[in-house]
Amino acid sequence: MNQREALQRFVADARLPMHNNASERELRREAVGRRNWLFVGSPDGAHANTTFVSLLASCAMHKIEPWAYLRDLFCLLPSWPANRVLELAPANWTALLQDSEVQQRLDANIFRRATLRPGAQRAA
Repeated sequence: MNQREALQRFVADARLPMHNNASERELRREAVGRRNWLFVGSPDGAHANTTFVSLLASCAMHKIEPWAYLRDLFCLLPSWPANRVLELAPANWTALLQDSEVQQRLDANIFRRATLRPGAQRAA
């Protein structure tokens, strides 16, 4: 009886799946990782780890290839204005790459060129 409203929503909206496989899969990653993260070294290390894991999960959510994102992010960060740092978030990344100034910065970065595979196109 206490789940009546949720059940009615589920029955009324055919888009809602009958399972929770996606959420279970995501939770499994955390459960397995918990064992590995037990030895991050320090509270600062744990904070860095959770930030990094969250960033990679956000890349997955926005369908952004993590290696290309991190490569380009690390190329842009040193000269990026601090007051515009949220533009570098995965949620804004695809739109940011459309900016010609950003593409010029990336194309001019020697470290990015060194890590691109021969013949690879620009990361999207």
